[in-house]
Amino acid sequence: MLNDQVTFRRVAAGTLLIAAPLFQAVAVLIDPGTWGDDREAVSYGDNPALAQAQSALYHWSWLLMAVAALGLVHLTRRKATRLGHVAGAATVVGYISSSALLMADPVEWWLGRHYPPAQAQKILDEMMNLPGVVIGFQMPWMFFAILGLPLLTVAVWRAGFVGWWVPLLVFVGYVASFPIPYGPLTVVFWILPVIGLGWTGLKILKMGDEAWAAYYPARDREPVSA
Repeated sequence: MLNDQVTFRRVAAGTLLIAAPLFQAVAVLIDPGTWGDDREAVSYGDNPALAQAQSALYHWSWLLMAVAALGLVHLTRRKATRLGHVAGAATVVGYISSSALLMADPVEWWLGRHYPPAQAQKILDEMMNLPGVVIGFQMPWMFFAILGLPLLTVAVWRAGFVGWWVPLLVFVGYVASFPIPYGPLTVVFWILPVIGLGWTGLKILKMGDEAWAAYYPARDREPVSA
């Protein structure tokens, strides 16, 4: 499969569209901060093992989502191409940038073990509010991920590959949940994109190499190996 560009890219795209949102849903489910104290300096100390596991899951979820987005862009080669390119680029940049912010998790956990919660939060805020952190990692890049992925699924819908309900689930799950405080309700919201993106990934896995290769320009197509 590694020698076959069609099979590898199709299977990678389909698998990552299933795995990436699932990792994020599991992360919020096991996150001590979801169910406990909303101050992570406190909740992380309640269960350090789960705190570290959820950080790792978020990290890999967001990195893999950036790669999975390239597979969605492929599906917009024949229609909604401009939207696919713009939304796809925003999604990739946004998710990679968001993943870098997760290095604050072990810092916050360490501060929570060595300082009172209020002081730990104050120190973390001073770190995270540095101009280089805000401009380089937070604004506006993290919003590229939040808005880019739903727009990318809209492009895939416009291209005729998925139904309207897929971008709707992604939008409700990730955008509509943004103003809601992080907690048990977040689990419900973030399961919705698992359904929409997972179904899309499964459809890619089932479509076969010939259907995937048909999205390439005719001059770039090669016979698909058996």
